[in-house]
Amino acid sequence: MYNIAIVAGGNSGEYEISMKSGKQVELNMDLAKFHPFLIEIRGTKWNYKLETKFFPIDKNDFSLTIGNRKIRFDAVFNAIHGTPGEDGKLQGYLDMLGIPYTSCGVTTSALSFNKSFCKDVVSGYGTDVARSVHLYKGDHEAEASVTKNLKLPVFVKPNCGGSSVGMSKVNHKKDLKAALKLAFKEDREILVEEFIQGRELTCGVIRSNGKIIAFPVTEIISKKEFFDYEAKYQPGMADEVVPADVSGKVADKCRKISLNLFRKLNCKGIVRFDYIYTGKKFYFLEVNTVPGITSASIVPKMAKAYGWTYTDLITNLLNEII
Repeated sequence: MYNIAIVAGGNSGEYEISMKSGKQVELNMDLAKFHPFLIEIRGTKWNYKLETKFFPIDKNDFSLTIGNRKIRFDAVFNAIHGTPGEDGKLQGYLDMLGIPYTSCGVTTSALSFNKSFCKDVVSGYGTDVARSVHLYKGDHEAEASVTKNLKLPVFVKPNCGGSSVGMSKVNHKKDLKAALKLAFKEDREILVEEFIQGRELTCGVIRSNGKIIAFPVTEIISKKEFFDYEAKYQPGMADEVVPADVSGKVADKCRKISLNLFRKLNCKGIVRFDYIYTGKKFYFLEVNTVPGITSASIVPKMAKAYGWTYTDLITNLLNEII
């Protein structure tokens, strides 16, 4: 029996979603093989809750003491969307302690969390990306830089964030200032990208038994103007078609690009690649190295279409590191 710490929460706008992901992992873990401990991380408070009591994690060795029993963990299931679980900070800490974890390593996590830097690297591998501008807080020429270099409409988003928190679509110049202000509330860096007309397709990739597997391609059809936070997590606000209603040739192309990027970026665990497909080309949007795994999330639906249960997904992720 392996002791598994499921870390969830974090210090970003994705806290609530992360806690839901962590709870789903706890509820669906194979208890014949693993003993799960759901650890809530928020700031400097790292706690395990047992009934109504909270037990703090000893950060010196990432252990847990309950009564006279000291619990050491064989592995960490990372369910933190956003910092510190998706940007490499937690990974570096666990590497120093020699504790394996289910997500990408430090370098890949840090790179992929910075959307602008990641796009530059992905572009270098020959994958198309939208024209964009990378802005920093305090830049008084931010608005002018966007209008000078990009064509409207554009998407304005925090450069290091997820779940579309702080993201806006700007169709008119008069709305740009408010969109920049909203994004800067979430991050000191923002990314502004030109809008590309097309279908939003996504592909999950996982390593299982030493083999890299691409899950069935999924199409996201938002009932709002774009796939924002509400569309992602409010029932009925988006359709997620698994598998996507595309030709075999298009699906194979999407999987091929995703498998290549998984290898090139040295990904681990379950990773989701998002694209806009114009009918001719795939434009890379971002890579999610700790994608949502709540009951409403896309990855469990992809796994189900592949033939795995939620428990199979968790077990495969853990078997790769233990």
